[in-house]
Amino acid sequence: MSLTLYLLRHGETVYSKTGGFCGDLDPELTEDGLQMATAFADAYGTLSWNAVYVSPMKRTIATAAPLCQALGLEMQLREGLKEIRYGEWEGQTAAFVKDKYADDYLRWLTEPAWNPPTGGETAVQIASRASLVVTEIEEKYTEGNVLIVSHKATIRIILCSLLGIDLGRYRDRINTLVGSVSVVRFEAHGPLLERLGDRAHLNPRLLALPGT
Repeated sequence: MSLTLYLLRHGETVYSKTGGFCGDLDPELTEDGLQMATAFADAYGTLSWNAVYVSPMKRTIATAAPLCQALGLEMQLREGLKEIRYGEWEGQTAAFVKDKYADDYLRWLTEPAWNPPTGGETAVQIASRASLVVTEIEEKYTEGNVLIVSHKATIRIILCSLLGIDLGRYRDRINTLVGSVSVVRFEAHGPLLERLGDRAHLNPRLLALPGT
């Protein structure tokens, strides 16, 4: 048996509904977001879990809570799993940022690995801190299931790092919608992507909600 890593993006927030930049901001889940968290727990509660690693933000803690409470699992909070820091773009729309921070926005769109949002983080910085958490998990657990509950950009960057995809293309090559789970199994030849952005555990109403 090998180590299998489940990467769950948090449930819906007001920012995932509107598409506004939300990294360091700490919104609660919406009511639909809470239902997404419960749906994951219902669908995956029968698995045997070694551990649950969680970004220390309200939206990720609330997403992990139903599973942890049902199974008596303790959350392992890790700063390295937090979302990208958007700096001066926090809480703003893409249209506002494109107008006010045009040069920085264009550089970020073109090469986000090395170009951050104004006052924020690069993909390389996120990969560096998140990889410490993944390494910790690999060293502690050689087999079984481990859950990571994190954020859109961070999960995409983790997946790029594991799969050998250029970090500068994380926004172009990987998509993880709100409430989705991606699965990576660690085999003899390295990480193997088994599922990407799976939302089969959500009911049709939740699947139909707008959002990114």
